[in-house]
Amino acid sequence: MIERKDYLEKLKKWKDKDLIKVVTGIRRCGKSTLFELYIDYLKNIGIENNHIISINLENPDNEFNTYKELYKFVKEQIKDNKQYYVFLDEVQNVPEFQKAVDGLYIIKNVDVYITGSNAYLLSGELATLLTGRYIEIKMYPLSFEEYINYYKKEADEKIYLNYINRSSFPYALNLDDEGEVDDYLDALYNTIILKDVAQKKKISNISMIRTVAKFMFNNIGNCLSIKKIADTLTSDGRPISVHTVESYVDALVESYIFNKVSRFDVKGKQYLQSGEKYYATDVTMRYALLGRRNIDAGHILENIVYLELIRRGYKVYVGKTGEKEVNFVAENKEGFTYFQVAYTTREKATLERELEPLQEVNDHYPKYILTMDIDPVADYNGIKKMNVLDWLSNK
Repeated sequence: MIERKDYLEKLKKWKDKDLIKVVTGIRRCGKSTLFELYIDYLKNIGIENNHIISINLENPDNEFNTYKELYKFVKEQIKDNKQYYVFLDEVQNVPEFQKAVDGLYIIKNVDVYITGSNAYLLSGELATLLTGRYIEIKMYPLSFEEYINYYKKEADEKIYLNYINRSSFPYALNLDDEGEVDDYLDALYNTIILKDVAQKKKISNISMIRTVAKFMFNNIGNCLSIKKIADTLTSDGRPISVHTVESYVDALVESYIFNKVSRFDVKGKQYLQSGEKYYATDVTMRYALLGRRNIDAGHILENIVYLELIRRGYKVYVGKTGEKEVNFVAENKEGFTYFQVAYTTREKATLERELEPLQEVNDHYPKYILTMDIDPVADYNGIKKMNVLDWLSNK
């Protein structure tokens, strides 16, 4: 079992706080294991077994037809005034689950933890019912740092290539070769499409949503409008309306297969409404759909950097400065940090091309170029160029 230290510390931080702890993330990213680790922690600090109520709602043995059945089942196990810890894994499988969660939350001696594999969990009625009463912990598959720590390896290109070819999903660590990885990811993708996309959105054309997903995986790192997807697929003989594409893309984002990144006007400090990009939550899932040829190593690296930025708690945008683009504008309470990502900038022309957008940013926030080049850290009038693997493995 991999100890997901950052996520575990977040749960410890919010322990016994008067908030529902909501862990969200793509299927099989480690949410259930996180609960197991946290329950072990609770036991180690003296919490008795009968004061920990853990229910995996994907298990057919734990089938509740109504929220009232779930609420009653948990409530009957609360026997005294000591603190109880209630864990509801994949809670979206219970109809109107939010009412059961709210009912448990208002019991004074109950600390509630839930997980879900779809952004629907925090939309609609749940968000309305529980506004101001929950904290969301967004969970992702293994980071590069977690990956190298598991193997007890130094960060180098060999293990990076292993990371982007063998998947960041924890279970993939148990698989023997890339063929097994592709089979696992294909099965996982199909489960997500059927359970978290088709059922929620009442989509019957599974083949078409798979086609849209392939197109998006094939265009990681490219500006991608809904109309462009619809026009391209239609011209390729797969006619589809803009409205349908929009519905499918929303569903793929809500199931956490993709992450939507909006644009930001760096000079005007304004958020823009068009020109968004989409990055995969796990880059290897594209291999299950598209195979392993014609891979753009630069865009894959860009995707990995994006994921690390959101893991570190940044809000991330694609930067626009005049006609040029800054790969990422990362925002937190301290302000902005700007990033360009390139596989290599050893050629002078490439380095100049990557420097130009950052040189046009007229503020004093940090600016970086991240590459796979194994060179000393360099400084170009305040723009720091460094090895991306060093950056990924050191917070």
